[in-house]
Amino acid sequence: MSEVSALSDEVAVLPATEVAEILSIPRTRVHQLIKDGQLLGVRRDDTMCVPADFIDGDAVVKGLSGTITVLRDGGYPDEEILRWLFTEDDSLPGTPIASIRAGRHREIKRRAQAMAF
Repeated sequence: MSEVSALSDEVAVLPATEVAEILSIPRTRVHQLIKDGQLLGVRRDDTMCVPADFIDGDAVVKGLSGTITVLRDGGYPDEEILRWLFTEDDSLPGTPIASIRAGRHREIKRRAQAMAF
């Protein structure tokens, strides 16, 4: 879990209950995915939420959980991972999460590995 400050208010989020509906899983499973690091969550107005960009159709964006795992294993706290995923990077171009959503998750995971070591 992370504080609101980790993520700009402009970043769209979905309440955990809505994520559960989209993924066709119980809400408690969404919280478990967050706890396990397969998703990252933020609190907004006392509600656990997940950035909308983490969901693609009815699934978690391919490559996201692996990137989160690499960064967590490298010692990065969830707040910094969220910030990094949504920070513009001129060398991409765009944000790491936009690149992951565009299918370039292997490149982003390589960058995460380089950062983590």
